Amino acid sequence: MQRWDRIEAFVEVVRIGSFSGAARHLGVSSSHVSRLISQLEAQLDTQLLYRTTRQTRLTDAGQVYFEHCHHLFDGFRAAEQAIGDFHARPSGVLKLTSATTFGERYVAPLVNDFQLLHPQLEVQMHFTNRPVELIDEGFDVAIRMGVLKDSSLIARRLVDRREFVVASHDYFQQAPRPHTLAELSSHRCLAGSKREWLFEVEGQRREVRITGSWQANSGPALLDATLKGLGLAQIPDYYVAPHLASGKLISVLDEYQVRDTGVWIVYPRHRHLSPKVRQFVDFMVERFEDGTPGLDA
Repeated sequence: MQRWDRIEAFVEVVRIGSFSGAARHLGVSSSHVSRLISQLEAQLDTQLLYRTTRQTRLTDAGQVYFEHCHHLFDGFRAAEQAIGDFHARPSGVLKLTSATTFGERYVAPLVNDFQLLHPQLEVQMHFTNRPVELIDEGFDVAIRMGVLKDSSLIARRLVDRREFVVASHDYFQQAPRPHTLAELSSHRCLAGSKREWLFEVEGQRREVRITGSWQANSGPALLDATLKGLGLAQIPDYYVAPHLASGKLISVLDEYQVRDTGVWIVYPRHRHLSPKVRQFVDFMVERFEDGTPGLDA
């Protein structure tokens, strides 16, 4: 069986540079440290340290052994720190960003619930439909929609998300229902933030550039225009679900929907995740798994 106290004594002697210093750090006597290292050398049948009355230095074998061993104790300390952080209360400022309408409807109420649990925490919410550089702009957490791009951020799925191409009965009284993506070019298409709609064809994503005389970077405005028969629109499920259920809107081209989209909570990769971020992310995932009013999980 490996004797970790022997290895720890060796690592601390090398780090501190003396037997007496290592002994003080470990809370034992110098003779005890010397005995542990002698036992380790006997166990390995290798001399690890050159000892003189004035200095201690590594042998070649000792250098190799130290390079492999000291990372173990760094890991132990990191594990202890992680456990301490796990039980720590969230504190400081939690700064997060989300798309505007989704954030106002679904994120803000949950953030408010989280702050009720942790009143010592300061919260700053920023709702915008523009792409946000999480690290450069100083955000702890972001709620992101759709298909995630490859990045160094850690992402956890909150809920599935589907986008429907929809129009009203009034619109389809004026224009035929499209059955292929090519037919979109002959329709009045209402644009949101972008003029490209994303579809999936035989397992491959395909962007289709739409044409039309209407555009707004507002989901509610896009929905209102669609309900009033101004054209076709591609809109997320949380906008159109009640109108599809009531029959006010009709969905087309469902077979081309992208299947792996979602709503994600993302945050920068850190070796030690702060308690405020870790606990908030866990809270959001749990609440969405339990079901968010007005949103099917």
